[in-house]
Amino acid sequence: MRRLVPALLALALAATACGSGETAAEAKTLTVFAAASLTESFGTLGKRFEAQNSGVTVKFSFEGSSALVQKLTQGAKADVFASADQANMDKAAKGEVLDGQPSVFATNRLAIAVGKGNPKGIKGLADLAKDGLTVVVCAPQVPCGSAAKKVQQSSGVTLKPASEEQDVKSVLAKVQSGDADAGLVYVTDATSAAAKVDKVDFPEAAGAINNYPIAVVKDAPQAQLAGLFRDFVLGEEGKKELAKVGFGAP
Repeated sequence: MRRLVPALLALALAATACGSGETAAEAKTLTVFAAASLTESFGTLGKRFEAQNSGVTVKFSFEGSSALVQKLTQGAKADVFASADQANMDKAAKGEVLDGQPSVFATNRLAIAVGKGNPKGIKGLADLAKDGLTVVVCAPQVPCGSAAKKVQQSSGVTLKPASEEQDVKSVLAKVQSGDADAGLVYVTDATSAAAKVDKVDFPEAAGAINNYPIAVVKDAPQAQLAGLFRDFVLGEEGKKELAKVGFGAP
């Protein structure tokens, strides 16, 4: 009996080690490159996707779409790419870093983010051109910057921004901190930050609607999961979550 106990313990330890190895083998990380304006909605969808797919962790990289495309074309590994405009998704396609055709899953438009209570009394786009205001926008190569340029051209309003940021969240942060009186952001960003900023809608924004496409990345480490996540975003659950913060239907 004394000889049997150590043997049983050894077998138990071996079984435990084997079980741990199997659990580790099942764990998978899905890497998603997504536009900064998708931070809140994709963050929520990522948690739901994890809950529905045991052992899966969704790792997000939220940046300006142009920066994400640059990383992909330079060899960065990711499974899914979601852009805030078609132009940057086209760049990714031209760079041959996509697997299959992208699908548009949402639309977005600009709004003016101002401090709580709108202390400067901003009512529309033309007000942003007035002297004495500190206005920030996105850089031209970033989707929100490209949209800002379009609305200026179509409206005849010329802005003189204090800075051009690399993503929409940076614009929003400057308004939140008081470093800027106003900033051109997406409706969805202003809605998500409603506790910290107020939103001013303006009709000219209708002339620069952004389509948001999503695609599986070529040679994705988790290609099957990537396809599942893309379909999840395109599905009813994805549509409902995106609509909550103001994204439009494609």
